[in-house]
Amino acid sequence: MSTVFQLAFQLAMTALVVLSFVMVVGVPVAYATPQNWVQSKRLILVGSGAWLALVLLVGALSYFVI
Repeated sequence: MSTVFQLAFQLAMTALVVLSFVMVVGVPVAYATPQNWVQSKRLILVGSGAWLALVLLVGALSYFVI
């Protein structure tokens, strides 16, 4: 059972790192581009929600792995 949690932890951590990199690059570009602000605002909100969910998931999984 421990290996399942380890795999889930590694996948969640990888997703968190990738999403963080995308947000670090994408959010300033979205704020600097005046076109399609409504779509950009929605993507920033969804990305932020996904990032927060991944942070909480990694925290919960680290309890079982570490």
